[in-house]
Amino acid sequence: MANVVEATTQQQFEDYLSKAGECLTVVHFQAAWAPQCGQMNEVMTELAKEHKHTTFMKLEAEAVPDVSEKYEISSVPTFLFFKGGQKVDQLDGAHAPDLTKTVQRLATAGGPSRAGKGSPTQEDLNKRLKKLINAAPCVLFMKGFPQEPRCGFSRQIVALLKEHNIQFSSFDILSDEELYVNGELVGGLDIVKELAESGELENTCPKAVTLEQRLKSYINQSPVMLFIKGNKEAAKCGFSRQILELLNGTGVDYDTFDILQDEEVRQGLKTYSNWPTYPQLYVKGELIGGLDIVKELKESGDLVSVLRGES
Repeated sequence: MANVVEATTQQQFEDYLSKAGECLTVVHFQAAWAPQCGQMNEVMTELAKEHKHTTFMKLEAEAVPDVSEKYEISSVPTFLFFKGGQKVDQLDGAHAPDLTKTVQRLATAGGPSRAGKGSPTQEDLNKRLKKLINAAPCVLFMKGFPQEPRCGFSRQIVALLKEHNIQFSSFDILSDEELYVNGELVGGLDIVKELAESGELENTCPKAVTLEQRLKSYINQSPVMLFIKGNKEAAKCGFSRQILELLNGTGVDYDTFDILQDEEVRQGLKTYSNWPTYPQLYVKGELIGGLDIVKELKESGDLVSVLRGES
């Protein structure tokens, strides 16, 4: 596919950015050892079919260290978004829905000129604006973007939203700061300040889901939850394979979560549970332990009763 490329040197990276001009370029900082990067490449391939004028670039973070260091890449996958050679947004982690939304928003914000088509009509502009303000439940029109606000007002309004744990998308208009919720205009900085002071901001805008909330949700997704590398059908390491065999032998129903699919969960759960390794087994939201604990329970004859929450 012509708009999916791979840069193996800093010069190639710069050449691709230059060639793209004002069109959107999505750069995926990846690593061969991270399976979630391969999955996100599949997402990029699908997005490339829809966004013909967007360049999707793959770059091995460790193989091109000068570029990775310049943009302070600390984990993979990380996606940087460029227009006119300038970074306009960033997305960390393997979150396909967020990547899709960001590409749609930024690709809509500007595209190649269509010679001979004339200037866009007011109807075209209205359609484009409607699409932008509905790109996410909460959209902030600001100067710059959340990681790098380009004026004091933008910096203040971003700080307010983050302070109140508001989940929002943004659009760099280099004009006035305006916040939209569900397609409806809330207002600019003064209005957001008033809402924050009155305590109404949290009720007006959707709250961001914290990592702890996500972890609790996954842990309680099923009475018996197993966090492993892989899933029930395909374990991706020996420890995971062994614990699956032990649980399958009990006849007790359980669900699994593939930690290789979400690096944030993989690292966060270690801290949350104070258990540094995987697999991790939970029953009714409580940590039972890893493979060694499950083996001990099997040998003592207590495994089935523990899985059923009887002891």
